[in-house]
Amino acid sequence: MASVLFRGIQTHPFLLYRSALFTTKKAVPYCRMECTQVQTATQDNPKSQTKISSTNPNKTLNKLMENYEAIIGIETHVQLSTLTKAFCNCPYNYGSQPNTSICPICMGLPGTLPVLNSKIIEFAVKVGLALNCNLSLNSKFDRKQYFYPDLPKGYQISQFDVPIASGGFIDLDLPVEFGGGHRRFGITRVHMEEDAGKLLHAGEGSYSQVDLNRAGVPLLEIVSEPDMRSGIEAAEYAAELQRLVRYLGVSNGNMQEGSLRCDVNVSVRPIGQSEFGTKVEVKNLNSFSSMNRAIDYEISRQVALHSQGQCDQIVQETRLWEEGAQRTVTMRKKEGLSDYRYFPEPDLPEVILSQEYVDNIRNSLPELPEKKRRRYEKMGLSMQDVLFLANDLNVAAFFDATIGKDADVKLAANWIMGDIAAYMKNERVSVDEIKLTPEELAELISSIKGGTISGKIGKEILFELMSKGGTVKGLIEEKDLVQIVDPVEVEKMVDKVLSENPKQLQQYRGGKTKLQGFFAGQVMKASKGKANPALLNKILLEKLNDKS
Repeated sequence: MASVLFRGIQTHPFLLYRSALFTTKKAVPYCRMECTQVQTATQDNPKSQTKISSTNPNKTLNKLMENYEAIIGIETHVQLSTLTKAFCNCPYNYGSQPNTSICPICMGLPGTLPVLNSKIIEFAVKVGLALNCNLSLNSKFDRKQYFYPDLPKGYQISQFDVPIASGGFIDLDLPVEFGGGHRRFGITRVHMEEDAGKLLHAGEGSYSQVDLNRAGVPLLEIVSEPDMRSGIEAAEYAAELQRLVRYLGVSNGNMQEGSLRCDVNVSVRPIGQSEFGTKVEVKNLNSFSSMNRAIDYEISRQVALHSQGQCDQIVQETRLWEEGAQRTVTMRKKEGLSDYRYFPEPDLPEVILSQEYVDNIRNSLPELPEKKRRRYEKMGLSMQDVLFLANDLNVAAFFDATIGKDADVKLAANWIMGDIAAYMKNERVSVDEIKLTPEELAELISSIKGGTISGKIGKEILFELMSKGGTVKGLIEEKDLVQIVDPVEVEKMVDKVLSENPKQLQQYRGGKTKLQGFFAGQVMKASKGKANPALLNKILLEKLNDKS
């Protein structure tokens, strides 16, 4: 029966339709699920809904928050970039056709046994060390038992009382535009577990289909301490986790693919109160900006209820963020703590780490975002420069390679943050996809700084290097772009421009000194941009002010 069911699911990817629990169609049994009423999100009761001004939400929030503080904690699921799933040999590729990467183990069929993918242990130790956690040299897997249609086994393999890492912290810097400053947020625990499948809800809402491709995909759950106090702090915490896992190479961290999923717990309390308020969980956060807005809305909603004497209407529940309406709505109420009836996973051995194994991984860790930011700061870069360069691992590597060729640090940062970043944005390419190399950027900076070419010519060369490749020296020779630094030659061009524009010369000498820019532009045009700007301006000023 099990093998027939498995073959049927491979042949017919969607196997949950309206009819009986097991139905025979063309002699192939398949399962299905039907509900008389499906509702993904229930609107709040209109009578009890709190109105929050949308005219200026920041002003409203700041005013309401004068007597209250928010308490925010985040549970983050990171999907690990292993070649195969956690306990079987099935690969996982985002966007694959439903039920095309499954096997009897993924499906939880009777008689199957899990085999642990050792890469998960390595990745978990990397993340635990990077988050400054205490590692458990002896940990174990547990069964977390609950029912849901996309959980075929009826339980999830996770870790309960002995997580692989706990008691850590993460450091980050807030963006300058949000006030800046350094923050440290505590990490409660990091544990390994497997993902569940995915429900695909029918358009008319009468039935759902199950895709088990994601079932068994390895995850790390990272649980923060309730240390955050605002939406921006929470969003920056999540962004720093994304940077961290990308730097470590353990996950691509793409929120739009579900590789980084954050569930936020929000409560508020009067300032000075030590007890936490009633916790509300917020889901459906698909970007960091959505997270920021959702948290700020939820804080405003709860504070408004407190200030109106209706704090009893804040109940422990899960709410969804509606991006279109810019508000949270009730998904389901939580009557109390769930009883998952954890017990040790009998089909998997304990996870035992040697100190040598941990030390080898510790020594292999790359320079992490926080250390990179501090190093860039010591170079004299502004915090705005530091945050931009360290945000992306590949951009940081490009910058480091450029200054490794003795390029001026500030000039290299300016070129990368300015013209190169603009080109990548317009062309929708990454720094790895442009044809400019760090060596040629260093050569370009050196050529401009040494006076071989002007900054204007440098920009023209830069765009050709990014789009077509080549070398700086080769392009300078090919296009005859060497800067004119001979004073006699520049003086001849200045004299010619002044003689051809007597009216403007008279106006300049009559007090319209802004015309200097006009004359400089004409000379640069005549020289095809090759005249040395400093030499040009010096000679031009002398000629303009010479009334003899």
